[in-house]
Amino acid sequence: MTAASICREAAQALRFNRQRSILTTISLAWGVACFVILNGYGDGFHRALLKAFRSQGQDLVLVFGGRTSSQAGGERAGRRILLERTDVEAIREAAPMIAAISPEMMMRGSTVVHGYRQQTITVRGVHTEYGRVRNQTIATGRWIVPEDEGQKQRVAVLGSNAAEKLFSEVPPVGEEITIDGLRFTVIGVLLTKTQVANYDTPDNECIFIPYETSSLYRDLKYPTYFVWTPVNPEFREQCLRQMRETMARLHNCSPRDERAVRTVVFSEFERLIDTMGIALRLLLGFIGSLTLGIGGVGLANIMLVSVTQRTREIGILKAIGATRRSILGQFLLEAMTIVTVGGVLGVAAGWGLTSLLGTLPLLGPLFKDTSGAGDIHLQISSAAVLTSTILLESVGLIAGLLPAIKASRLDPIEALRYE
Repeated sequence: MTAASICREAAQALRFNRQRSILTTISLAWGVACFVILNGYGDGFHRALLKAFRSQGQDLVLVFGGRTSSQAGGERAGRRILLERTDVEAIREAAPMIAAISPEMMMRGSTVVHGYRQQTITVRGVHTEYGRVRNQTIATGRWIVPEDEGQKQRVAVLGSNAAEKLFSEVPPVGEEITIDGLRFTVIGVLLTKTQVANYDTPDNECIFIPYETSSLYRDLKYPTYFVWTPVNPEFREQCLRQMRETMARLHNCSPRDERAVRTVVFSEFERLIDTMGIALRLLLGFIGSLTLGIGGVGLANIMLVSVTQRTREIGILKAIGATRRSILGQFLLEAMTIVTVGGVLGVAAGWGLTSLLGTLPLLGPLFKDTSGAGDIHLQISSAAVLTSTILLESVGLIAGLLPAIKASRLDPIEALRYE
């Protein structure tokens, strides 16, 4: 039999068993669609979680004081180390690869009043560079500028929830509030942060004022925290080492004493997010693979039934000169045709469903964020399509090969006698 005749026989067999072929194709298409949609959901979930984690600060490093755990420079162990304002400039000079650094003064439980509304809100005194370190995005108004700090201006930037508590639907920019009895002018409101990681109080709940202005309430010599970020993640370890050496020199402690000057490197926690994302994608991929496998079992069953029903036909083909290879090729071609058509329809259905759904809510409703930043954005990835194609073709090859081998090995005399 020639290649053309093999293709013609396979096409005729598929047309003759039209209903069976269509149902098998649909089952395989459903398996492919489930696989690519589940993979798209897993990818979208991982991206949403990672974006929400990074909203607290891109490559953020938090520094705060501690107690020495070893003797150094003639000092006893257990000595308390307090951060000092002058440390910031010393660190900036010693670690030039730090892109931005800011001290932070925390004033928890401040009484904030606007009109007849009174709220207890955390107020943070920060430098201008704080906005860059902490990924602060302004929704309306502006952020703190160096002139505000130099002139100790009584200006404030409100977190989104703080603004809602104090002003409801009234635009806050330009309005006045009182913080522990002192008047401040609102110069900006932050965009809502879909924030799954933070320290102390979430940014949405806080008010930010210039660090110099916070001298009205606290001694600026001893900030609560330092926050900084490197120019590139590749320089993070170098900056950490230079920072520790500088703090050890200034505070007479060992640079290897991690309890003396404590740090939280938030990028290290991204590994947990990545692990969660990979685990979810593996689980969803396994479920999708099972769906494809079930379709493959159905295809194998259909092909075996086809061999049984067409035993006399196979005997006639062999009697007129058809070789085992041609019989094998015909049945494999039928199986791979069903698989290929099912795969194309499945990818098309998956793309259509993801386009129709677009996004699925995840963190947005929790943070009252309507921007969609914390939602799952469904997308069909080329990797998912490629993986599903390889899996489907493998399933089709295995499911079609066994019945095809059985058909090619039939004895023509016994096949012709089959009832």
